[in-house]
Amino acid sequence: MSEDQWFNVPASIIDEKGKNLSFRSLYLVYLYRMTTSTRMEETVTILSIQGDIDLESSPLLRQELKKLSSAKTARLLLDFSETTYIDSSGLATLIEYFQSAAAYQGKMGLFGLSPRVKNSFSIVRLEEVFSFYADITTGVQSLKL
Repeated sequence: MSEDQWFNVPASIIDEKGKNLSFRSLYLVYLYRMTTSTRMEETVTILSIQGDIDLESSPLLRQELKKLSSAKTARLLLDFSETTYIDSSGLATLIEYFQSAAAYQGKMGLFGLSPRVKNSFSIVRLEEVFSFYADITTGVQSLKL
């Protein structure tokens, strides 16, 4: 939805019980909800993350990462190209996975970070912990077995 279209969205409606429902609020929840998808590229698992990683969505990300950790995923590359925001709860979730993967010599890398998202990692010096790659090709080449 473009900026021009945004102003055409009604601010709210009243449902049959008289409750005020905000279309804008519902749209923002839809727009920024986090989703993930997983695929394989050579011997590397790619986890693509879309939307915001925040206090509300980080439990969903934790659940996905726990599945990968339980499966002892040897090489994981996180695709942040469609991630719009990450907060401290999201960073903590990634650190948790990183630590659990270290127990079985699993490797993790990240690529596609916007300047805003990359700044969240830099502020807490996580660029010294995680491996960042310019693109998927470089990440896969560096991580593959």
